[in-house]
Amino acid sequence: MLRLVLFLLAVSVIAFGLSWLADRPGNLIVQWQGYELETSVFRAIVILAVLLGLAIVLWSVLRQIWNSPAAVGRFLNRRREKRGLEALSSGMIAIGAGDKALATRYAIQARKSLPNEPLTHLLRAQAAQLSGDRVTARRIFEAMLASPDTEQLGLRGLFLEAEREREEEAARQFAERAMRLNPKLSWPVEAMFDIQCRRHDWAGALETLAIAKRHHHIDRAVADRRRAVLLTAQAQELEETAPETAMNLALEAHSLAPDLVPAAAIAGRVLAAKGYIRRAAKVLQRTWKRSPHPDIATAYAYVRIGDSPRDRLDRVKQLAALRPHSIESALAVATAAIEARDWATARHALQPLLANAPTQRACTLMARIEAEQHGDRGRVREWLARAVSAPRDPAWTADSVVSEKWAPTSPVTGALDAFQWRVPVEAVSASEASLLGQKLDELTKLDGPEPDAIDEAPVIDANAGAISSKKAIVAADAEIVDDTPQSTADASNAHTGSAPAASGPKPQATSTTEDQGDKAAGSSPGSSESREPAKATDRQVEGKASAEPASKSAEHPDHQTPPTEPDRTRVPDATGAKESQPVSTPAAAAREEATSQPTTPKPAPQPFRTRTRPIEPRIFVPPRPPDDPGPEPDGDDELSGSRLGLHLPLKGSI
Repeated sequence: MLRLVLFLLAVSVIAFGLSWLADRPGNLIVQWQGYELETSVFRAIVILAVLLGLAIVLWSVLRQIWNSPAAVGRFLNRRREKRGLEALSSGMIAIGAGDKALATRYAIQARKSLPNEPLTHLLRAQAAQLSGDRVTARRIFEAMLASPDTEQLGLRGLFLEAEREREEEAARQFAERAMRLNPKLSWPVEAMFDIQCRRHDWAGALETLAIAKRHHHIDRAVADRRRAVLLTAQAQELEETAPETAMNLALEAHSLAPDLVPAAAIAGRVLAAKGYIRRAAKVLQRTWKRSPHPDIATAYAYVRIGDSPRDRLDRVKQLAALRPHSIESALAVATAAIEARDWATARHALQPLLANAPTQRACTLMARIEAEQHGDRGRVREWLARAVSAPRDPAWTADSVVSEKWAPTSPVTGALDAFQWRVPVEAVSASEASLLGQKLDELTKLDGPEPDAIDEAPVIDANAGAISSKKAIVAADAEIVDDTPQSTADASNAHTGSAPAASGPKPQATSTTEDQGDKAAGSSPGSSESREPAKATDRQVEGKASAEPASKSAEHPDHQTPPTEPDRTRVPDATGAKESQPVSTPAAAAREEATSQPTTPKPAPQPFRTRTRPIEPRIFVPPRPPDDPGPEPDGDDELSGSRLGLHLPLKGSI
């Protein structure tokens, strides 16, 4: 519209001018070199306008002819750039689709059309990475470092290549150079922070975190949490060597993250050691309200050095009142009550936890109570057995790894603040199961006396009379009850030890008879109640006790037999000989007569009953988590926790 208005305005001006000239006629005479030219003014002006137009047209044609080579070059360049841009676009699409052949072809085409374009270098490098040519990709990224425009891109590519090849030192150098070049970039700052955390370079991580916070790479809340974890990590390392510095670091971390349990625990312990009891209690109470934890309860219970177990129990009750519905409150009160030997309070605290699916810690605490209050090994083993299949308690868990104590980084990925206090949902690993089984076995051995030995004992088949070797537990306290009625004469002989025929001492015959009695008895005690046929009476069973060690020594020369009581049928020789001769007894005379008489059919073997104490499985469950310090030492308690193997280190919990 504007152009139309201007065109009409220009036509109007020209028409007005021509009309003005036509209304004012006149002549124009030109004399030059003897020539005279006469014309009107109007005609002269028209001729001049035509000549000017021809001159302009002629100048334009000459200029086009002069600039035609450059125009041809520009046309060719535009055409090449168009092809290059199309190759770049198609190559990026091929890279995203994962078509390495097409990506390589477009990368070559883009290199021919746009050799100096930064996107061409990027396309070539990514095509080489997609094809698996790491050397070419690294060479292209290194070439990008020469140009300021592509230096950041080259550093990024080299960093990613170093990460893929697990070259941490090279990756750190590239990230550090990129961060110095442009700290506003987020990837070098985050990369440097992760590398420093994996290397436990807490001071460097704090500096990098400050840069990230200053350039707004992370939120303020996230930055405060990370700083608190880093300060806690430093305090954890300096708690033993520099407690003053550790206290300051832990207090700063506690102010940034009040729910961070390790920071509060370290601050509470160091403050209590320095005598700042009220301040330590305030710090621990603040964290307990947000995150109840056994470490907080332990530090709070021992905040005042020299207190009696009863005083610690009262203090723990005050702490538990801040979170009355927490499981940790009940467990802390129960543990402190056990140390104070207040069994009623301990049982009352654990009662709500035992009503429905008690956890492993609750079961082990009940085992401690039964052991230290009543010394009831049966109840102790019952609670320990329940602890094996009980639900797991919360633990420090990170990336499927369960740890006994908190760590600032994950042992798998190295990520900061990865450990969380929660119930592990993953299955128990083989190493955890092996360690648990070993501890269970140790506790079971410490719990009380076990049977004398576990050996291979013959088991008699009642139908065929054949002896098969099977695993059997030989109980030392086996009680043999004869259920077979015997004749009056046999019973009299069995009780009085007399025999029909009396004879002198015959050592060889007696030894043979004892071996036969050992085979004839063939009893294998190991179950609660079993019936087996026997070819020997009580006299043969009596002979088995003295014959068994000799027979085992003969069959297994390398077998070390435990010391046994002296044989009552043998007395020392008066002459001091090395081996005493057996003394004739009524039972020995009866056995000698049995071997001297001809073999005659004997009546069918009669069963006898063997009663033994049931053998519990060798299982082990820690009586309480390793954070439980155990009861106070008491020399008057015969069944104290140390005798039963129930005391564990104090570190970690009350």
